[in-house]
Amino acid sequence: MHSQLAWRNIWRNPRRTAVILTAIIIGVWTMLMVTALMRGVSNGMVRNAVSTLTGEIQIHAKGYRSDPVIEHSMTDMEKVKESLSTVLPGKAAYAFRIRVNAIASNARHSGGLTLVGIDPETESQVSFIGPKAMRTGRYLGEDTRNGILIGEAAAKKFDTEVGKKLVLMSRDTAGDTASRAFQITGIFTAEMAATEKQFAFVHIKTARDMLKLADGISEVCILLPEGENLEQTAAELGASLGDGFEVHTWKQILSAITAYLELFDGFMMLWYVVTFIAMGFGIVNTTLMSVFERMREFGVLKALGMKPWWIVRGVLTESAFLLLLGTAAGDLLSIGAVTVLAATGIDLSSLAAGAEFAGMSRIIYPSLTMSDVGMANLVVCLLGLLVSTYPAVKAARFTPVEAMAHT
Repeated sequence: MHSQLAWRNIWRNPRRTAVILTAIIIGVWTMLMVTALMRGVSNGMVRNAVSTLTGEIQIHAKGYRSDPVIEHSMTDMEKVKESLSTVLPGKAAYAFRIRVNAIASNARHSGGLTLVGIDPETESQVSFIGPKAMRTGRYLGEDTRNGILIGEAAAKKFDTEVGKKLVLMSRDTAGDTASRAFQITGIFTAEMAATEKQFAFVHIKTARDMLKLADGISEVCILLPEGENLEQTAAELGASLGDGFEVHTWKQILSAITAYLELFDGFMMLWYVVTFIAMGFGIVNTTLMSVFERMREFGVLKALGMKPWWIVRGVLTESAFLLLLGTAAGDLLSIGAVTVLAATGIDLSSLAAGAEFAGMSRIIYPSLTMSDVGMANLVVCLLGLLVSTYPAVKAARFTPVEAMAHT
């Protein structure tokens, strides 16, 4: 009976009901769209960070993270391979790398960059660098041992192109200057211009020869299958490798992004509350108008013996119907908008410098999770019922005498 009466009551004034539903729909839509955009930004930051040579887990020799020099390379490869085969799940991917700071120069320019020695086949499985990243030229292979890959931004900086020479200098394991001329076999593109400027890639065997590193490596980069426990796997690797090694997850390596993600949920909840405050005034005002217009009705009901609690329940049921309708429509509108935007993304290429400075992708793909939708709906419904309590109590306190005197 209460549900039937409440449903009929909210449609006694369709215009007022339409106004309050519009306010709820806009409020829910605003909450979810901002959440989707922020989720897209955070997902893009994590995706870029993981694919830009970070991976999900990294293994280094002890001391390498604080002082990344060639002397802190890993040389006990048998132990590393044994631990990887024992601990990692079957579908995990990993790659060995050599990473050193170097000076690059040609006839026109010189500058610093990070020289990365990679195994071309395994590296393409754990990071962005691979055949698909090539803008011009071709990817590294066994027949390009003397080749080097540089980024498009670096090619512009050095005013060079595929087929030309680039000389790299670094320090080898003996402490001497190691120098070698490479032929540019490919120019790659990356999500961020800073990546294109910073990294140059050569075959790992060529890097070992140049740096006199024998079979050593600087790091192991690991990608786990979806659903694997990142922290547990890292802990098991650390226990298996022992004291001579350091194992870090991407959350430990990229502390700034980790801090941002921790701040994200708190910011979203604050945004929900702020948005609801603006929406809540409309709900309270509209419900109060409805209550005062029906003062005679409430007085008659009390004169007939209706308990005050029943009146409160009736008004709250009306508010609940409005909130449920509004949140459902707002959810559908938001999910539709996010689906459309996620298909193409929001292109920020014209603001690439600013986006890159903030660590954002050039293209944002909005994303919503069921927990985001559920949290927004929960905030709107619970707080909506809370603010509707005042008009409901007001209606329950009307006396038959007050109602008869009301004109």
